[in-house]
This record gives sequence, structure tokens and C-alpha cells, in this order.
Amino acid sequence: MTAPEFSRVVRIDTIGEQPKPMDIAAEEDERAALAGRFGLLGLARLEAALTLSRRGEEIAVHGTLAATVTQACVATAEPVSSEVKAPFDILFRPQPDPVAAEEEVELSEGEMDVVFLSGAEIDVGEAVAETLALALDPYPRAPGADDALKAAGVKSEAEAGPFGALAGLRDKLKK
Repeated sequence: MTAPEFSRVVRIDTIGEQPKPMDIAAEEDERAALAGRFGLLGLARLEAALTLSRRGEEIAVHGTLAATVTQACVATAEPVSSEVKAPFDILFRPQPDPVAAEEEVELSEGEMDVVFLSGAEIDVGEAVAETLALALDPYPRAPGADDALKAAGVKSEAEAGPFGALAGLRDKLKK
């Protein structure tokens, strides 16, 4: 397994009862590697301000990431730059006991941002990188995207949905 592009390892035994503030920022080579991993045209900035807190055997990480990204427009492939600012809360907890392969496990909403510990360290850099990936616009659009889609024959959601079909029938009835 290869090491993460943006690794900031923190030993669990350095986190005490008092919250531990931490600021991290990706270097140029780390940003270039993350841009490749996430299919970005560019990643000009990635930084995070976070606080680590111990909760028994668990480590809570609360923070906000800030990034400047350039993505390809989904319609024109033109560069689309944007600022990403995303708050996050991640809970690192010990690996649970293995469950039978047949048993279904249901996660509550509060458990969706849980990362299981493996060893005596956590990687807050990788956690920030994964949070960035989740915060990216899945369909970035350049200013001329709607016109390009229309010229290619792609219908808008209003035209393609059920009400768009009914409007088309109404127009036919008027003729």
C-alpha cells in the first residue's frame, strides 16, 4: 500500500485531556499529487485548522478545511476555479469486533464520519484530503455550459422531467 499524498500523522499518545489545536497545509508536490488523485486540473491551496480531543479510546477531530481548486467543466471541459470551505467532524475509534459475514450492520447518521484506528497513530492529513474529495462540486460548470449543453441537444431538467413532457403535449394540442 502506498503512503497518502498528504500525510500528517499524529501519535495518539500525544493527545491528552485538553484539546490540541493544529494547523496543516499541503505543500506544492502534495497538492499536485492530490489533484491527480481527485481528477482536478489544479489544487492551488489546501489547508485546515483543526482541534484534536480525546474521548476515552476515541479521538475526535473537529475543523475546517479551505482549498482553491480548478476542475474541468462537465459540459465544455473549460477550467472552473472555486474556493472550497468545509467544516468537518471525524471520530477515530478502535476497530470493532468482527461481525459474522451474514450479519447486516446499520450505521446511524452520527456514525457516518467514523474512521477506525489501526495502531497508535491517526493521519489527519489523509482525513482532510478525503474531506476535500467529498466537498468538491461533482458537476462544475463554466459560464457557457448551459449553452454548450443545449447546442449538443441535452435537455434541461425542466424540459426532460414529467412536467416538461406535459408542456410538450400541451404545445402539440395548441397546434
